[in-house]
Amino acid sequence: MLGPGLITGASDDDPSGIATYTQAGAKFGFALAWTLVLTYPLMVVIQAISARIGRTTGHGIAGNLRMHYPRWLLNTIVALLFTANTLNIGADLAAMGAVSELLLRHVPAWAFLIFFGGVCAAGQIFLKHTRYVATLKWLTLSLFSYFAVLCVVQVPWASVARGLVLPQLGFERDFWMMVVAVLGTTISPYLFFWQAAQEVEDTKAEPAREPLRKKPAQAPVAFARIQLDTVIGMGFSNLVALAIMVTAAVTLHAHGENEIQSAAEAAEALRPLAGNFAFGLFALGIIGTGLLSVPVLAGSAAYALGEARRWPVGLARRPLHAKAFYGAIVAATFLGAAANIASLDPVTALVWAAIINAIVAVPVMAILMSMATRAKIMGPFRISRLWSVLGWLATGVMAAAALAMLGSLLGA
Repeated sequence: MLGPGLITGASDDDPSGIATYTQAGAKFGFALAWTLVLTYPLMVVIQAISARIGRTTGHGIAGNLRMHYPRWLLNTIVALLFTANTLNIGADLAAMGAVSELLLRHVPAWAFLIFFGGVCAAGQIFLKHTRYVATLKWLTLSLFSYFAVLCVVQVPWASVARGLVLPQLGFERDFWMMVVAVLGTTISPYLFFWQAAQEVEDTKAEPAREPLRKKPAQAPVAFARIQLDTVIGMGFSNLVALAIMVTAAVTLHAHGENEIQSAAEAAEALRPLAGNFAFGLFALGIIGTGLLSVPVLAGSAAYALGEARRWPVGLARRPLHAKAFYGAIVAATFLGAAANIASLDPVTALVWAAIINAIVAVPVMAILMSMATRAKIMGPFRISRLWSVLGWLATGVMAAAALAMLGSLLGA
């Protein structure tokens, strides 16, 4: 029963996210564990709303934007999303290449970077949709490596529990910047577009399924599945994030290693503190989640661009029947790879991706709430008042986080 929600949640823990959670644990110990409790219900609500829009209308977010909103708004959001996703792909591929070089030192990082980029693009193009989705589901198992790392380090679970339920608030700028970074990492626009698009794909893949506007009788089963899938997927995502943060806190923070700039640097720093086994598990997790997240980033960008341009879209289509869609996947993947070959600093790429995501996330979330409450779009399946309140609360939290991030960056 698990599908789009599980894959979306797992892809949220991409190498860029791993770097963020590691830095949070290395710099502040358990003091930011509460942020993962805060973001969980917000993630569930906004991702479930995205999924319901796709399942109800038979169109992704960009498709509904094109049909019901001004053209300039559609073009602006799609352009910003494609740019942010490409930069994020570049940073993720760089992390995968760097950590692979640590494991196999005689092969340069750039060779791994090109290899992983090719594998991620080829999987989407040449595998059947059902086979490819199954592959992505299996790749989610790579994230269990971070739970395994916890088994080989000493964890003071009472301190972890206090960090989860008793927020420790600091007053320094770095503390709140890290809070914003965690929020921005867990709630990202590409996740909204991907989960909605995969609900549409799954509807097309199953002959018995139809958009709920056409077959309203399917709604109870569909909504129950979406809720279960999203609750488990987002819960898995945040538990993995917590495992990474706790590992960094009990190893790096405890030994004064407070500045971690990348996922590969985090893996290397673990070696002398937690041993080669922990280092190997952490490094393999980075590669596994990168193989999962890069296709999701490229795919969500291609879905958005394709629906905006009225192209035939969907991984269920043969490549010759959706040339522009698959071309967008290849372009996003290899533009990200090319940025690294051109010596674009991965940390700089992450900063720009974070800025663009901060700009895009809030209006996209506001648009999602507008779509989900409009009878013209959702028919009788508009979200309830409780869901509406929770969705707008999530949007308000992200707006505050985005303003804080942009204010700090402009002030710096």
